[in-house]
Amino acid sequence: MAKRKRRKSRKNNSGLKVLIWILVIIALFLGVYAAHHYYRIWNQQRIEKQLQRQDQQAKQAFIKQVAPEAQAMQNSYHVYASVTIAQAILESQWGTSQLASQYHNLFGIKGTDPNTSRVLTTKEYINGHWIVTKGRFKVYDSWSDSIKDHTKLMLNGTDTNKENYQAVVQATSYQQAARELQKAGYATDPNYAQKLISVIQTYKLYNYDK
Repeated sequence: MAKRKRRKSRKNNSGLKVLIWILVIIALFLGVYAAHHYYRIWNQQRIEKQLQRQDQQAKQAFIKQVAPEAQAMQNSYHVYASVTIAQAILESQWGTSQLASQYHNLFGIKGTDPNTSRVLTTKEYINGHWIVTKGRFKVYDSWSDSIKDHTKLMLNGTDTNKENYQAVVQATSYQQAARELQKAGYATDPNYAQKLISVIQTYKLYNYDK
């Protein structure tokens, strides 16, 4: 009888060892899986932060590139540099749009002369909806030329209304200038003024008005 009990005890110990090994293997597998999972999350967050840094660096580089000419126009003609820079940001998608990158047109200024303009696709807000349409836009040799022509537009108005942007030039704050731009119909976007003000405040563009 004693021998049988020992054999049964050995069998129980053997089964227990197998169970322990199974549990150890499961624990190792779960540990490896968890480590891989958290590493993947950490690596993804690291890449996202790196891309965000690169994006912010590119945006700051764009601002620094267009700011000097915008300030020069403000000093000479009282067109707020912050508003000019904010318009360039919105209209050109930080200088990355086809119109800005290929044709140096930062502000979506339209033209009529086929020799100095190109027909491109654009979006317009009409009757409560955004629609895709085509327009003829001016071509410039540089972003500086685009900024100068933008100031000229503010000063001289449009072909149909020479006083169209006088309220923008005479504004006493960048907020007022942004609202006057929208009132004058510079863009069809109903939130254009608020977007300009938001960009100015987010990137502290008002510092360039000093």
